[in-house]
Amino acid sequence: MTTDRRALAAVATQFFVNGFVYATIIPRYPEIRDRVEISTGGLGFVLTMGSIAGLLGSVLAGGVVARVGTRRSVVLAQSLTILGVGAIGLATHPVVLVGGLMAVLFFDVFADVAMNMQGSVLSGRRHTPVMNRLHGLWSLATVSGGLLATAVVAFGVSVPVHFIVVALALLVVQVLVWPNLLPVDEPHDEPGDHRAEADSRSSGGRGGAVVLALAGAAAMAMESGVGDWAAIRLTDDLTTSPEFAAAGFVAFTAGMTIGRLSGDWFQVRLGVHRLLLDASIMALTGLAVAVLVGNQWLVLPGLLVGGLGISVQFPQLYDAAARFPGRPGQGFTAMLLGQRLAAVLTPLIIGTLAQTSALGVGEAMAVVVLPAAALTIGLSLLHAAGR
Repeated sequence: MTTDRRALAAVATQFFVNGFVYATIIPRYPEIRDRVEISTGGLGFVLTMGSIAGLLGSVLAGGVVARVGTRRSVVLAQSLTILGVGAIGLATHPVVLVGGLMAVLFFDVFADVAMNMQGSVLSGRRHTPVMNRLHGLWSLATVSGGLLATAVVAFGVSVPVHFIVVALALLVVQVLVWPNLLPVDEPHDEPGDHRAEADSRSSGGRGGAVVLALAGAAAMAMESGVGDWAAIRLTDDLTTSPEFAAAGFVAFTAGMTIGRLSGDWFQVRLGVHRLLLDASIMALTGLAVAVLVGNQWLVLPGLLVGGLGISVQFPQLYDAAARFPGRPGQGFTAMLLGQRLAAVLTPLIIGTLAQTSALGVGEAMAVVVLPAAALTIGLSLLHAAGR
């Protein structure tokens, strides 16, 4: 039990580090865009290139992590992701920015799979699940990183100084926590003499993989479509200050954090089916306000409610992927392919539409995130019906 507690603390720290990386970069996108002298459409292209790297990583990550082991995978991938943050901070040319972002999003997939596999194992050993809370720590890190970004912007700290200091601090954390991660992964249970049973599950397994892919795509479209663009919506559509725009990102991530830290409690009391359905309806409601209402003081609570609704989607998906029947990593491959394909298309669609004279940033976001939220409601209803 002592070993499990230490391992859980180490895994939780990895979730926090991963979220802090995300929150360091995104609130400063408007300044990074101006620093490398690209347009909003150019930023959408840059984000798309980074997401393509993440898509490639999603094809490889499940199998590679299963072979290399989760402990080595999470430490190495997390460290390389952190180094990518430093590269982005130093970028003064679009090529350097693309390279740094591609490194961050490629290696992030491997860290993502490895730490969620360890988290799912530890969660399965406990009376009360912890996956929502682990993802809650990720969201808490995004709030913390967003608040730090807001503060450093207010104090005039440059992007290079901010990113380099954060990268060095997070690398030190990696050195401190890696010995406490689970050293050996549990063997995958696939007995050779159960071929008939495996054959009978193959059709359902394929259907489950499709559902994981669709759900992963919808969750990513909402999370990245709002998280990546909330600050730009506020500055470009509603002409707010950079500090207020960063506060919009904080509102969204605060909703994610509250939902995830309380998600395990609601899961025990409501059940997974009801939790996912109610959360999906809440996501659609909040996001509609966030992307369509033209008042900055109403956009903030819309972002908060939208974050609450989205919060439990990925914890449930990662846990389902970790427990998916079949060869190791198969569930992650399906879910991550959907997730990362959406990550490629979302900034491309939003950036392209926002560049036109017909749509603002919020309306461009609505084209992506509102159908995604509606899809999660449909998938939640199918899940509740046992289909």
